[in-house]
Amino acid sequence: MRTSDFDYELPKELIAQYPAERRDESRLLVLRRDDGGIEHRRFSEIDEFLQSGDLLVVNETEVIPARLLGKKRVTGGAVEVFLLEEIEAGRWEVLVRPAARIRQGTELEFGDGRLIASVVRELDGGKRIVDLSSAGDLGAALDEMGRVPLPPYIDREAEDSDRERYQTVYARERGAVAAPTAGLHFTESLLERLGSRGVGVARLVLHVGLGTFRPVAVEDPEQHDMECERYVFDAAAADAVNATREAGGRVVAVGTTCVRVLETIAGPDGSVAPASGSTRLFIRPPHRFRCVDALLTNFHLPRSTLLMLVSAFGGREHVLAAYAEAVERRYRFYSYGDAMLIV
Repeated sequence: MRTSDFDYELPKELIAQYPAERRDESRLLVLRRDDGGIEHRRFSEIDEFLQSGDLLVVNETEVIPARLLGKKRVTGGAVEVFLLEEIEAGRWEVLVRPAARIRQGTELEFGDGRLIASVVRELDGGKRIVDLSSAGDLGAALDEMGRVPLPPYIDREAEDSDRERYQTVYARERGAVAAPTAGLHFTESLLERLGSRGVGVARLVLHVGLGTFRPVAVEDPEQHDMECERYVFDAAAADAVNATREAGGRVVAVGTTCVRVLETIAGPDGSVAPASGSTRLFIRPPHRFRCVDALLTNFHLPRSTLLMLVSAFGGREHVLAAYAEAVERRYRFYSYGDAMLIV
């Protein structure tokens, strides 16, 4: 298996720059794993492919306004800081630009000095450890001055509407720098309708990191180094998953983030227990799935770890054929694009 085995051609105009007007108005490609059969629907019709006793597993992570634009406190030179992870209260690992000019001891300011970042340590790859401080509430300052960290393939500046739309309706736990995009299609009313039909919901947290956009730069995927992402999987989620499997229902992962958590913690028989920690799990063919029975996902970048995961679940030939048909039918791709359900 080579990285080039997961390549495909995508016209640039099919990369969605904005979401659908309504979350559940996006299109839905339904792919059958057994024979590669395809149906074309609207996302609002997803209930036709779910049944009583199925369990949706969703990621409750909340995207933080991670992009800060400011200047050096002494020289006034323009800087950009991208928040990656809060290590402890007020201390963050960040990505900075221009990295060569932001050294240990440098002070950066944002919002006319209302937010200060002091560089306390230099790391490789343009990363730094900084202490953030504000005259007022630090969280409020970050919310005010931070910008939504839209993916690099969305070729525009973040707008006010992105604060709502680049966030799932069930986001609860702050910490992600990218959205778990498969969940962006759900509305509160659609979730209520599914619940009334006996479809359950279990909730986990995996804070999506910047590594989700990092391409596989080597031809041998085994040489690719996955970045750690933190997760929490509590007792309520574990009980729901185990009860669903014991009753013969399907565990439906909403997004690749949920797949990675479930497959990280699942035992050989597919059972799960409460857990928290970090995962570097890189799922690619011929991974044997132990816990996940169906997958809802968006369309992913060529040569990416996410496309490899989806191909491991749906079969590489079936998935790439579905992608080719999606391109032909002018589906919208990537974070703000359309969805695929693999059953």
